[in-house]
Amino acid sequence: MPLRFGSQGRFRVVQLTDCHFGAGPGQDARTERLIAQVLEVERPDLVVLTGDVIDGERCRDAAAAWRQAARPMVERRIPWCSVFGNHDDEGRADRRALLRLQQRLPFCLSRAGPRSVSGVGNYALALLGAGRGSQPAAILYFMDSQAYSRTGAGTYGWFGHDQVAWYRRSSRRLARGGRRLPGLAFFHIPLPEWETAWTEGYDRKGNRAEFVNCPRINSGMFAAFHERGDVLGAFCGHDHLNDGEATLFGIRLCYGRATGFGGYGKQGFARGARVIELAQGRREFETWLRLAGGTREDQGAAG
Repeated sequence: MPLRFGSQGRFRVVQLTDCHFGAGPGQDARTERLIAQVLEVERPDLVVLTGDVIDGERCRDAAAAWRQAARPMVERRIPWCSVFGNHDDEGRADRRALLRLQQRLPFCLSRAGPRSVSGVGNYALALLGAGRGSQPAAILYFMDSQAYSRTGAGTYGWFGHDQVAWYRRSSRRLARGGRRLPGLAFFHIPLPEWETAWTEGYDRKGNRAEFVNCPRINSGMFAAFHERGDVLGAFCGHDHLNDGEATLFGIRLCYGRATGFGGYGKQGFARGARVIELAQGRREFETWLRLAGGTREDQGAAG
């Protein structure tokens, strides 16, 4: 199932994050309706779920939760893929078992990635240019940002050095004749640079209503993005009350908008999704939010 820019040279991604399926039937039904509404309006070429797709601790049936999470895409025949968050595998199923559940469902493009690399779900998908026989024109990277710290250093885990090395190898391998293809990266937990971008970066937009809950150890993934020069933007979830973006050293660091009604939120902060659109041959992208109720939000400067 190759991914390809459309005849107009556009490729649209809907990012869903922190859906927390399995938290309860009422919340799950509302989340599914929201996803269906977003897909009907946006008509994406790909849907990316950036972690905490299911609420592992509260989820009684992981397979049923994944079927419900995927159903809006399956019914509309839209390709989809995911990365893991810190809550997905807090039940009886580990990451590899959860990946197998996904891969049994139609239109799933999620991959395990190399077994020799930390985590489950480090993989890249190429976007082919418009027209048959076209070569790759852009790259989408997907990474397992781990879950919790194993050393007592802070709360959350961080990318292993082998994951950083995997990204560097993949970026070099996917470059065409030494020319770096434009890329986007997707994972669950924000890097420490999300905080730096918000305080020291530029073109700051959107909302930050809670701390950036990032790892306290910086293992160098952003430095690798910067040095390789292919990643135009990186997208995470994890912090349900943050939906902003800021640019740091030329890379746009973006939060998704929390999608699931089973996770925490606050009154007046609607659930929703982020939409990202790439244009073939251009090293930039457009992005906006689609909120519950159908409102499109083009984020202005942060207050």
